[in-house]
Amino acid sequence: MSGSDQTHWDDVYTSKAEAEVSWFQEEPEVSLSLLELVGARPDDAIVDIGGGASRLVDCLLDKGFTRVSVLDLSAAALAAAQARLGERAKAANWIAADARSWEPPESYDIWHDRAAFHFLTDAGDQQAYVERLNRGLAVGGHAIVGTFAPDGPEKCSGLPVVRHDADSLSRLFGPGYVVVDSRRHAHKTPWGAVQKFQFSTFRRVA
Repeated sequence: MSGSDQTHWDDVYTSKAEAEVSWFQEEPEVSLSLLELVGARPDDAIVDIGGGASRLVDCLLDKGFTRVSVLDLSAAALAAAQARLGERAKAANWIAADARSWEPPESYDIWHDRAAFHFLTDAGDQQAYVERLNRGLAVGGHAIVGTFAPDGPEKCSGLPVVRHDADSLSRLFGPGYVVVDSRRHAHKTPWGAVQKFQFSTFRRVA
């Protein structure tokens, strides 16, 4: 999959400061809003796919969530988040793995992915991801997936992406997933550019 090469992402996270990457958010407001929408509870098992150095884990720990996992291909990204959190990092579970081949160790109540899935440009990689989603998300659980919108950027970090909306993701995820929310978001990069995102939230029904 172009876009998930470990060396590429390790280089990104070791050569740039946290706020120097386009996807940086001081507070992940949309993700937090959607977690509230699906009724996330402090004891829910949540996995943040491609979470990297995102501050979502900080916010969840602040809110008393006790079963938070952060998965990323880049160990350097996870190390940056752990360094930022200090001793608090021990309260989360850190997984250095490829979302296409990872074997989920438990059944999660919420699967969150902001800007990882859209790097999957190959149909085989997309299917491998969906297979992991099916293994890792409990029936009745929710998948929150943020991607570049159909009119969003065609590349990120120098790599091609596939832009999505709720319909295109529904076709890929299959009939076992029902859309419960679909919304656009204009993300402002640290240098003021605007990137158009699409957040699609699904409930797993089978």
